[in-house]
Amino acid sequence: MNETHFSKLLRFIGARLTPGGEFGLHLTAGLALLVATVSMFREIAEAVGEQDDIAVFDVQVAQWFNTHAFEPLTTVMLGITHLHGIVGMSVASTLLAAWFWRKEAPYWLLSVLIVAPGGMLINVLLKNTYARPRPMFDEPLLTLATYSFPSGHTAASTLFYGLIACYIIATSPSWRRRVGAALFATVMVLLVAFSRVYLGAHYVSDVIAAMAYSTGWLAVCIAAVSTLRRRRAGRRDQ
Repeated sequence: MNETHFSKLLRFIGARLTPGGEFGLHLTAGLALLVATVSMFREIAEAVGEQDDIAVFDVQVAQWFNTHAFEPLTTVMLGITHLHGIVGMSVASTLLAAWFWRKEAPYWLLSVLIVAPGGMLINVLLKNTYARPRPMFDEPLLTLATYSFPSGHTAASTLFYGLIACYIIATSPSWRRRVGAALFATVMVLLVAFSRVYLGAHYVSDVIAAMAYSTGWLAVCIAAVSTLRRRRAGRRDQ
């Protein structure tokens, strides 16, 4: 590689890693995360469809939790899962949108308006595409008639808490707050995912696949809105 090509390569990498660039760090990171999460989802979906080892593992875990369920953990898990259902997440998303509106943060408000509805529409399409039955038990803790793959509750919590974490990470100057936001979002998503598996509403692969695709969708939305904001800001400065 000659010096000219090397210099071009350095400029290209620099542009990808420059936060202020039109196609800088925000877009590059979003695309990288999208590729990674889509690949993960595809691998899980193929393994589930082929009844690979993961399907056997799914059944074993589901049966173990159903056999070893106990109070008061069951009641706590039911509370967590109901709080993150359609009604709960709709109310939470509406409150978050209202908060962004009061904060005069139009681009974050736009993110809320496209992240949650878009993510749930994708969930419905995926459920009907794969049509995977939910776990079956002699004495189920929770009975649902819809399909299992991927988990809607887990996807909704990933999108909601992930968006909050993105906002804090992007706007807070404190590293402690940034790390705290990321940890809080991770714990909440894992807690919701665990509640779905514990209650027998989903298999382990259902919740992992939901986290994967919803993280990718969140990355697309954040990158798109961020690019829109930067372009409009650039036009105003001209």
